[in-house]
Amino acid sequence: MPKGEKINNFQDFQDLAKREILAFAREHQDEDTARLLLSAARYPSIDMPAAVQQIEGLRTAREKWPSLLDCDDYLYPPRLNREQASSETTARYKVNLLLTPFAKSINPNINLWITPKAGVRIADLTGGMGIDTLAFAKVAEHVDYVERDANLCALMEHNLKALGITNVTVHCADSMEWLATAGPFDLIFIDPARRDSHGRKVAGFEDCTPNILDHAATLRAHCQKLMVKASPMIDIDLACHQLGDVGEVHVVGARGECKEVLFVCGEPSGEPRIKCVNLNNPNTQNIQNQFSFTRADETAAEGRYCQAVGRHLYEPDTTLMKGGPFKLIAQRYGLELLGRNTHLYTADRRIDDFPGRVFEVLQEIQLNRKEVKTAIPDGKAHVVTRNYPVEAAALQRQLGLKEGGELFVVATTVGTRLSGFLCKRI
Repeated sequence: MPKGEKINNFQDFQDLAKREILAFAREHQDEDTARLLLSAARYPSIDMPAAVQQIEGLRTAREKWPSLLDCDDYLYPPRLNREQASSETTARYKVNLLLTPFAKSINPNINLWITPKAGVRIADLTGGMGIDTLAFAKVAEHVDYVERDANLCALMEHNLKALGITNVTVHCADSMEWLATAGPFDLIFIDPARRDSHGRKVAGFEDCTPNILDHAATLRAHCQKLMVKASPMIDIDLACHQLGDVGEVHVVGARGECKEVLFVCGEPSGEPRIKCVNLNNPNTQNIQNQFSFTRADETAAEGRYCQAVGRHLYEPDTTLMKGGPFKLIAQRYGLELLGRNTHLYTADRRIDDFPGRVFEVLQEIQLNRKEVKTAIPDGKAHVVTRNYPVEAAALQRQLGLKEGGELFVVATTVGTRLSGFLCKRI
């Protein structure tokens, strides 16, 4: 590429000095990108912002899309598109659990995929970086990737060739306009953009782009099954009411966070069934071991409150906190609740397959500096607050504690009494 000539969009990126930039990015992927940008004059043939974009993409791929690292020609999009993209793990979860009518079971932890199923057609109406499209392409005969950003479409075209994938067609179009003359599909997947015109995050369907509530009839008319990916902040019950024909809700978590809430529409069987799964917990990766329930199950459950805290405290993972089966957790695992809105549980016995964190209670402590200093001489501990009037970071400062060590201070409400416990995580 001539000196001084820069890559302005992905179409140019595909043709101008692509291999040189990719080679540079791989060679310098562990270097300080800020320094590389400042030292761009040392590399006159390299479009340094484009190279840094690839370096940052390679770093993200190590954790989020490790299989892409095997492709030397793969090009990564800008940061916002990378942040919004699914991880490989969550993309495989969609395939494993939601395409079972069309495909055999797939283990989400391995790189083995089954042969695409003849006749199965899927449309990804909000293509973005295309991670979900790539996963669907492993099990469908054909996938239509729809994206209105021309640069992302050009990038996807390039990456499909680089990966040797031939059963995906890229459409640069408004998804709802394109859908009007397309289909029918076995599955339509849609992940509406969750930012407003000012770039602020939104959660409700009516605030997203496209507003799928306005296009419900078109979506239903063109598929057997509709899968909607929503913000982890979505109100599950309101969303089920708005969508109308939800059969299942999948609350998907990984690495201690709720990553996705998926609504599967088109085959309702009464009340929607909510399934909570933590993809980093081997106890819940199997379909049979997910925490599955309906709101009626939760209403009918009997939650018993403790008279005193036992030897162990149990904190549900983020998917259960989002799903909300609070009495059912106590009933199914034989635990007692600490308080009505506390969402912590206790028992003397240890439950190894509990979906969340388990703490051994060492002692109850008064949450003041003097007693905490006596109990924790080195001044290092993690602070957890549940149904407590002070946030964890503020309480840590009040108690004079530094983050670290093996001990946990759990501040919570037992019944109606504010309490503190010195614990060790099991």
